[in-house]
Amino acid sequence: MPPANSAMLELGTAMPEFSLPDFGNAGADGSRTISSADLAAGRPVLVMFICNHCPFVIHIQEQLAALGDDYQGRVSIIAINANNPETHPADAPAKMTEKAAEAGWSFPYLFDESQAVARSFDARCTPDFFLFNGEHTLAYRGQLDDSRPSNAEPVNGASLRAALDAVIAGDPAPEQQQPSIGCGIKWKPGNEPS
Repeated sequence: MPPANSAMLELGTAMPEFSLPDFGNAGADGSRTISSADLAAGRPVLVMFICNHCPFVIHIQEQLAALGDDYQGRVSIIAINANNPETHPADAPAKMTEKAAEAGWSFPYLFDESQAVARSFDARCTPDFFLFNGEHTLAYRGQLDDSRPSNAEPVNGASLRAALDAVIAGDPAPEQQQPSIGCGIKWKPGNEPS
């Protein structure tokens, strides 16, 4: 299948509500849920749609870990896996805990079994990034950086880091925002975006 691009949700959109089980942190087994209501008002929020098996995510997994470490305490970072584990068992919740430990991810890694949250964000690919400002309205959506598994560009998170730094400083994110590219989300029948 050809790669998919971000839908580029309209800037200024309010962060959709969510409440999902966490399978990412050490020992996480889905018994703890994390919701949008848990996220501190006034603090930016980065929501990343990722999964375990996607080569585009694997290509950047170390940079995702660095983002989690570098912005801890300044930005609430949440990762969400919305892939259908029936067709892609490597993305099943039990494998998410393993992946998070292997990749060194310190942020919650939530499972969107119904795929309703992915649809509410208009997420289309893995990875797909959504950065909300302190008022929890969308300030940036698009790529991590110019790197792809098929090119030699550095995996440095430049595009997303510029947006994060601006939003933390209370400034607008850069106007030039390039869509993310990756594997299409593996939708359950009937859930595909129109």
